[in-house]
Amino acid sequence: MFRLEQIGIKQVQVLKDISIETFTDTFAEANDSTHMKEYINNHYTLEKLTKELSHPHSEFYFIFQDSVIAGYLKINRDTAQTEHTHINSLEIERIYIRTPFKRMGLGKLLIQKASERAHAMQLDSIWLGVWEENLQALQFYNKMGFKQSGSHSFFLGSDKQTDLILKKVLT
Repeated sequence: MFRLEQIGIKQVQVLKDISIETFTDTFAEANDSTHMKEYINNHYTLEKLTKELSHPHSEFYFIFQDSVIAGYLKINRDTAQTEHTHINSLEIERIYIRTPFKRMGLGKLLIQKASERAHAMQLDSIWLGVWEENLQALQFYNKMGFKQSGSHSFFLGSDKQTDLILKKVLT
């Protein structure tokens, strides 16, 4: 049985641990370890995650299988969005599933949660950035109804990469 739970500052250490684990599992094999370490050391600190958890326009959700955290979702609206060109839209900034829980439909549940939140906020669309070389993620988002609407640079440490911007119009 799966359940979602919104999280707060009290869970920042667990969020940090899950963030590092899932980011590393997702990207380490295809990237230089120096760039990975630099990114993790700059983006997954307790201070930075506490600031993100405190932002009034960001929400974090853990997804559990029974009592075990299987992954998490971070969504942003308004001033919390990483790009400010998406009007009346909700950003999915992070959606990560721990390796033992992949291919169990959890990503779909997290997308559904983001869609529900966007509908509740009366927003028109949801969007996200995904690394152009993450073919599994691109296939998944395409299957979930997202379409490419642009691209932007993403820096993994000092390595400049390209993220494709994918958008889904809500009905």
